[in-house]
Amino acid sequence: MSKNNIKKEKSSFIDKLTNKLFDPKIRYMSSGKNRNRWVQYILILAALITVITTFGIVYILVSDSVMFFKEISVIDFLFGKVWNPLIGPNKSYGVLPLVMGTLYITFGAALIALPLGLGSAIYLSEYASPRFKKIIKPILEILAGVPTVVYGYFALTFITPNILKPLFPQAGTFNALSASIAVGIMILPMVVSLSEDALNAVPSQIREGAYGLGSTRFEVATRVMLPASLSGILSSFILAISRAIGETMIVAIAAGMRPQLTSSFLKPIQTMTSYIVQVSLGDTPVGSLDYYTIFAVGLLLFLMTLSLNLVSHIILRKYREVYE
Repeated sequence: MSKNNIKKEKSSFIDKLTNKLFDPKIRYMSSGKNRNRWVQYILILAALITVITTFGIVYILVSDSVMFFKEISVIDFLFGKVWNPLIGPNKSYGVLPLVMGTLYITFGAALIALPLGLGSAIYLSEYASPRFKKIIKPILEILAGVPTVVYGYFALTFITPNILKPLFPQAGTFNALSASIAVGIMILPMVVSLSEDALNAVPSQIREGAYGLGSTRFEVATRVMLPASLSGILSSFILAISRAIGETMIVAIAAGMRPQLTSSFLKPIQTMTSYIVQVSLGDTPVGSLDYYTIFAVGLLLFLMTLSLNLVSHIILRKYREVYE
């Protein structure tokens, strides 16, 4: 085979790959006239790195979880009510206490952050003056930049002794309520920022038309702007909930590390992420069944957050408003 034929085959392969990976409008990037031809390869590499990394994480979680499920059945793992994989001769691998602890924290945080975040977003979008926005926006950005370990110690040293103890004397030093409050404060800037962006994305003509029909400011905010930006607001809610589910340091510090099924927010609990932190400290032998529990719990946590993200995409497609 001649060198010209080899070059033609190589060129045709690159053209086919470019046609599949790039939009037809920018296929000129593969042409010989383009002086920045290598830019497309850099962009492809950047995209492939994220995809390969995602598949690598999934592969590690699944492959090591298989080692765990060879010893413990999926039914016992998902529906068992006792989680004690590390201590004592009678070890139990029922993950339900960890799942319920995670849902407790998420529910409590959502109960605080979602209403406050939505109300704040409506105020900033519809009521606040430009001068006040310039003051409050940097404060929200600072709140979003606080390390989660600081939130954890804030819950342990301030929220529990100064707020919860006077109201609920039976509350323990470690409890689910203080951790829920701290996680709710942590995700609040996310809800405010994304919800306000969704409200501001609605064309001003819709707002002005509602005012022209005699609507009050409150009616415009709640009956016009809120339904028009519903998809973005719901997506911000789900993203914030996903963030709360995956939170680690706050719950590890403030909620305690006692996996138990309880109906009280005032008792210590353990979440899935805090258990992963506990086992990852280095005392568990690599390759043991206790070690593989990390990946089984991590895989379940990954599936939970993935499900929420899929729901977010479905909601976005169903309720999205397209404006011209």
